[in-house]
Amino acid sequence: MDEPVQALRATAHPLRLQMLSLLTGAELSAAEVARELGISHANASYHLRVLARAGEVVEAGEERVRGGTAKRYRHPWRIGLSADEPAGREMEVRAMSQELVRRWAARTPGRSQLCDAELWVTDEVWAEALALVEQAAALVHEHAQPPRTDDTRKVGLTIAAFGMES
Repeated sequence: MDEPVQALRATAHPLRLQMLSLLTGAELSAAEVARELGISHANASYHLRVLARAGEVVEAGEERVRGGTAKRYRHPWRIGLSADEPAGREMEVRAMSQELVRRWAARTPGRSQLCDAELWVTDEVWAEALALVEQAAALVHEHAQPPRTDDTRKVGLTIAAFGMES
């Protein structure tokens, strides 16, 4: 299977999307991922192996745990960014939409922003909008912290911005 397809299949699962979010701000072991997501250690290990084979997570070291060794993983989120849209992203879009529903149910009261639009704009306006979307994504990814770090809040950011056929 070629790399883009393998990466798409790996990320087209809501649980794996949650793992990637966790591993953006922290280097975690399978046991830590399992505790944070409320799943079994075996389930976390399986999904981390799928993500690792697809190049979506990388090993970030090892730690000694009760006479054994546990791998720590992280998500180098910038690796997956590309201007090219690989074919077959429908699975990833479906997984994103499921994640959006889950995250929306877990929202807290307060300020939020939703936007759904199918509009006609100039190339200049579209380029500016895409740049702002990329800036927002980079801002939250670059400042992501380990789960439950003091003075942080859990947030959801789901973005889909794309040109359309006329």
